[in-house]
Amino acid sequence: MPYKVSNNIFDAKEFLKLGKPAVIKTDTLYGILGNALNKSTVEYIYKIKGRKKEKPFIILISSIDDLEIFGIEPSELERKLLSLKGLTVILNVNNSDFDYLHRGSFSLAFRIPKKENLIKLIKELKFPLVAPSCNPEGKEPAKNIKEAINYFGEKIPIYIDEGKNENNTASSIVKVENKKIKVLREGNYSIREIKNIL
Repeated sequence: MPYKVSNNIFDAKEFLKLGKPAVIKTDTLYGILGNALNKSTVEYIYKIKGRKKEKPFIILISSIDDLEIFGIEPSELERKLLSLKGLTVILNVNNSDFDYLHRGSFSLAFRIPKKENLIKLIKELKFPLVAPSCNPEGKEPAKNIKEAINYFGEKIPIYIDEGKNENNTASSIVKVENKKIKVLREGNYSIREIKNIL
């Protein structure tokens, strides 16, 4: 089946509802997005990326309320961190129904995007989205839709073209341990910006 290219993010909606992946620009990079609640979608994205099975994907949510789906009740500090849109926060998840997402780590990385149209898309879909970078394992992330198509072609049915990726900075990743913020990766937010929320 031939793939479709569009510059309207909402054209991806019907594909995502059907359990198909879509290439969409996140806050930082082009990503392969898919329904986080659909195990076969998640496994398909692992397969086409050639990603190591033990490496979980980041999950995009539209609001802190979406964490209820995963049975997660974030602490006050975790809520503050999640309120920094574009910051990735690692949270513990004890529900074995989500083994296919946490891959035995019993923790998942969540982010509320900065992009308003992406938040709106997730709200309309009514499910969170896995969002690994758009590249096969070991290759550079796609900087534009042409590179994304060269990587995946008809393996992905829709590509949303939002121009060249000007921002190659990955998202910062944090975790709360013993009521303190641990910065696992500094990226789009500096350590100072993260600690300023306290």
